[in-house]
Order: sequence, then C-alpha cells, then structure tokens
Amino acid sequence: MEDILTEIPPPSRFFLEDLNNFCPPSPPLPSPFLLFSTPNREKFSRPSLLIIAMSSPSLQVFHHVSSKTLVGTVILPEIPFSGNSVEPSLKDKSCNIYALNEDDNLIMIVSVQYPVTAERSHAVAKLLIGEQVIPEKVLILDSIRSSNFRGRLSPDEAFAFKLESSAERKAKADGHQDSPLVKCADYLPSGSVVDGLAAALLSRCQLKKIRGTLCVSWPEVGVSVISLVKSLLLKDVLSRVKHIDMKKLEEEFLKLSRSKDFLLESELYT
Repeated sequence: MEDILTEIPPPSRFFLEDLNNFCPPSPPLPSPFLLFSTPNREKFSRPSLLIIAMSSPSLQVFHHVSSKTLVGTVILPEIPFSGNSVEPSLKDKSCNIYALNEDDNLIMIVSVQYPVTAERSHAVAKLLIGEQVIPEKVLILDSIRSSNFRGRLSPDEAFAFKLESSAERKAKADGHQDSPLVKCADYLPSGSVVDGLAAALLSRCQLKKIRGTLCVSWPEVGVSVISLVKSLLLKDVLSRVKHIDMKKLEEEFLKLSRSKDFLLESELYT
C-alpha cells in the first residue's frame, strides 16, 4: 500500500494562470503626466517640430546642444528619482523636455532616458502627441536591434533607416518644401520590425494625421553612429542650430563607455 505521506502528490487540477485568479489583482499604476517649469504651458502646446530622442546616439547629440532650454519633464510614477543629479546628465533616469527656438519656430526636444515598458508605451505616446502637445511635425529617434532587422547589419558600419506616417508622405507628394523631414536615409526594409515606444509614437502620428517620421540607427552605440545621427540632424532637421563639437562628443562617449552602468543600460534606449 502506498504511503500517502511520502507519495508524490498528484498534479494540480488548475493551470498556473488559473491559480492567479485567487490572488487579488495588482493596483493600477498612476497615469504618466507632464510637468512644466512655467504655469503658461500653452506656449509649449503647439510646437512646429517635436523631436523625441530615445537612442543613445541621439541623446548624446542633444545633450551637447547648448542653445536648448529645459522647460519640463515627463513623470512616469514607477520610475524613481533617486540617484539623479541636479543638473541634466546622461546617467540620469529622466525624461526631460527642452525648447529650442529656430527662426521663430518652436522646436521641442524630449530626451527619454529611462525604459518604457510595452504596457506603458501607449499611455506615454498619448501624453506626448495629440492631447496636451499637438505638434505640426514629429521626429522619433531610436535604435534598431539586429534581431529586428531583415538582412545583415555589419557592426563596423553605421546605418540609418526611416518610416513615415501617411501625412508625411502626402506632404512630400504635395511638394512641401520641408518634406521629407529626413532626406538622407533610406526606408526601413520590408520585414523589419519596430516595437515599443517608438512604434507607439509613430502609430499615434498616424492616428492623429500628424506628419511623423521614425528614424532608427545602427549600431546602438559607438562614435560612428553618433557622427551619423549628428550629420542627419544638422543637415536635414536643425540646419541653423549652434555648432556641436564632435571632439567633445567623442570624449563624452568614451568616458561614458568606461562606466559599467552605461554599458549595462545601453539597451534601455532601444
């Protein structure tokens, strides 16, 4: 006769996901929100161009644009502020908003320096595009992983590809002088995948009929891709921005690349 004390118990009649039904649901996360440094937030509600930088190269380029002004931040309640510096730093987990005036046109730059999960991407995209901020044009800067690219990407060469919303393509067909927004980049090959916050932002542009361009670069880090992103921005987008010292950019990258935390978190920007 089998010993009921030592015998292996029979398998559970419940699946693992069914057992979770007996646990109380987790409380919903608070919604993200914008916090501006001035009560007059209306002046920032309709920029001519909204640039959202998520890739490491684009974050480093914009960090060295001295003519920008810090005007606000995006608060994601689950991201702690502990460890952030008083002055903006590339090591901070933050999402600062900057203003840049070029020929009396307001350009807003959002530097996304913390990871946004897939579940929160739609909420952040909705916050930045089409509700409190209604831009004329949107430029999204991200990196692409080799696993998401259909084809072979050499680690020794820097590439940039783009995707556009229907409104941006229509502006190009109509002969707008400022279209396409990014001229010196090929279209992302068919079969390649873009996901996460970048995809949510471009989808938001498509939904709101806003001229949107997503530009992804490869590799994710490196001096060569920093130089490529800088040249694309200065040639096509920010033609009159103050000069960016490439030597200083390289020194900053080399200093950051020696940091263990920077190497471990480089994938957070993709």
